[in-house]
Amino acid sequence: MMFVLDDARARRFEPFSTSRPLSEMRVGALLQRQRWQQVLQTSVLGHISSPHLAGFEEFDAPPHHEGDVPAGAWLVNSRAVPTLLPALSSATVLIIEQQVAAVRLAAPVAQEQLHDPQFTLDDVLPGTGSMATIPGLWLEEVWDIVGQLQTLLLRDIPALVPALSARKLSQDGVTVLGDHGVFVADGATVEPHVVFDTTAGPVLLCQGASVQAFSRVVGPCFVGESSAILGGRVSGCSIGEVCRVHGEVSVTTFVGHANKGHDGFVGHSVLGRWVNLGAGTTTSNLKNTYGTVSLWTPDGLVDTGMQFLGTLFGDHAKTGIGLRLTTGCVVGTGANVYDSMPPKAVAPFSWGGSVPYAEFGVDKFVDMAERMMARRQVLLSDRPRRWWRTLHAVATADLRWPRR
Repeated sequence: MMFVLDDARARRFEPFSTSRPLSEMRVGALLQRQRWQQVLQTSVLGHISSPHLAGFEEFDAPPHHEGDVPAGAWLVNSRAVPTLLPALSSATVLIIEQQVAAVRLAAPVAQEQLHDPQFTLDDVLPGTGSMATIPGLWLEEVWDIVGQLQTLLLRDIPALVPALSARKLSQDGVTVLGDHGVFVADGATVEPHVVFDTTAGPVLLCQGASVQAFSRVVGPCFVGESSAILGGRVSGCSIGEVCRVHGEVSVTTFVGHANKGHDGFVGHSVLGRWVNLGAGTTTSNLKNTYGTVSLWTPDGLVDTGMQFLGTLFGDHAKTGIGLRLTTGCVVGTGANVYDSMPPKAVAPFSWGGSVPYAEFGVDKFVDMAERMMARRQVLLSDRPRRWWRTLHAVATADLRWPRR
């Protein structure tokens, strides 16, 4: 059994930490929880994160863990991103880049200790047992989800091909450039007149994924279950399950159940779950000066050191048709913005066409979320409905965000 911990740093990975633990973020091809389950060959029984995420509920995600973590369990730092290779079964401590990434606990760890901002896994190292250094990397900042995407896809896709029993695509009417290959799981479909460019990396289509005619897909690229590429150029992306993607999209992560179904450029960005981008929504991912991009964080505006960085869209964020977004933009959970270009940061549950934004009322938001989810045959049940109402109150009172 395993528990995944968001440390103090992970709990500031906005806009996503407003509404989900980092273990439920897609990093590379997989959710962090799925990645650690493959590495340790055991299931995650709970996530340990900010108190406002205690009611988080989503598909097969484990619940927020209350109480102590028992002896014998694995405790994992959610910012650690291991390569998809089985860990040494005899090891009790796993190291990535000289930092402790996971510990099999020799004694219980108290709930109060886990929520101490100063707590690290070094505090619970066992007195006996063996350490193993495994390949991987760390997310030091939220924008590393973008900055490390290509590196992770090049590692993840070859490991996932045999795990998914995917086969190499061999189909008339489809053009494959490069030597890395296109791999398709059972039930994936590719229409004629599609071009796959695997010069820089492979492409993997999961079960039920589809690529429509007149699409150009550039590897490394991962397309999750039942997601569809509907035309255009999709390059270097990780697309979670049940997404609709069209237009020009590059180096972008879709957590899952998100829609970019129309024209418009989205680059070096992250779309949380249930995001919908209106037709013609366009992100800027490069400054006219070609300098490094600054991004809003809970600690203020920070120079990311990255030359390419687009928009981070929180869960359930929505944009109107033709919206343009500035380089290094953060759109908070549940925000619905349209017309004028938003500022660098849009607070959660904002609504409107220009600053100052109104508040997206909780009743209106919940009704909208329920209707959108129903279109994908997902029911918003009573418990998550109550949680979203509680979260709305917490997020709209969060003084770290620029006020409307």
